Amino acid sequence: MKHLQASARTWAPLLAIAVLAVVLIVVAPAVLSPFRLNNLGKYVCWAIAGVGIGLAWGRGGMLVMGQGVFFGLGGYAMAMHLKLEAAMATGGPDAIPDFMVLYGDGTMPGWWEPFRSGAFTLFAIVAVPAVAATVLGWAIFKRRVKGAYFAILTQALAVAFATLLVATIKQTGGFNGLNQFTQFFGYNLYDPVNKRMIYTIAAGALIVCLLVVWQLYRSRFGELLVATRDAEERVRFLGHDPANIKLVAFVVAAIMASIGGALFAPITGIISPSDVDATASILLIAGVALGGRALLLGPALGALAVGYGRTSLSESFPDQWTYFLGLLFIVVILFFPAGLGSAWSQVTARLRKQKAVTS
Repeated sequence: MKHLQASARTWAPLLAIAVLAVVLIVVAPAVLSPFRLNNLGKYVCWAIAGVGIGLAWGRGGMLVMGQGVFFGLGGYAMAMHLKLEAAMATGGPDAIPDFMVLYGDGTMPGWWEPFRSGAFTLFAIVAVPAVAATVLGWAIFKRRVKGAYFAILTQALAVAFATLLVATIKQTGGFNGLNQFTQFFGYNLYDPVNKRMIYTIAAGALIVCLLVVWQLYRSRFGELLVATRDAEERVRFLGHDPANIKLVAFVVAAIMASIGGALFAPITGIISPSDVDATASILLIAGVALGGRALLLGPALGALAVGYGRTSLSESFPDQWTYFLGLLFIVVILFFPAGLGSAWSQVTARLRKQKAVTS
């Protein structure tokens, strides 16, 4: 019996991931219109970032309220390449983005040039957030900054990052961001087949991220991460450095957010400061909290639900949709503080308790 229970605990998460993969990759493209599928692709990008937040916050206890920074690093890296691809398609190999002519003096900063290469862009999408998160995390965790101070600091970074983007209109497009993409690594973005291909890549990336996190959760590192969250001083007493354990989770979450941002740009056709600021970061956190931050699929499903809610509510109630979304969060926090993903277990536990009392 114990063997069967252990086997079920091992294979149940994989079965859940497989079901989600079938729904996203097989069912959704078959039943949704191109417009709705494109919207789902946007939600999937947020879900990728949400999976990383679940690792850092749900298992590591780090309330990362500035993931918009890493989402933006990946999004702007991809958008720079797509913008240069669009420029080269119409103006030749040395063409520069149109906004640099409109707002600037017609010259392109040198740090844009490497992003003409697709290989360098893919490398930067992973390496830049990894390096940034390592430097930032090392400075924070080695000084034992945690709790509310950590959350405020990361949120302040998101505000600063968005402000910087708005101020650098000649280099990053300012408040308007980067848009009007026509090519995706040589594929025409106006072709519905190519749009579906990018959606499939995003859905596949989400499944891969879930598998990575599943493996981390069941590994020795996952056990240390939970122990660090619950008893940091005891972990330190046993000879482990909690700062290093937190740093790994923080970097992995940053890379996942960057991958989500990189896929968000070609799916939506734009990346702007409003997609990476403090508000965007809070909505990512809200999705994770809604689904259940400590569960494997909770952050992803919560992010998908919040994305769908934002779209559907804004279509029906353009001026009031934020109130409905806020009311939903209040209800969830009051009745299901561990997220909607825990609703079934909470209900069954209450029923068992009532049955024990009556008997």
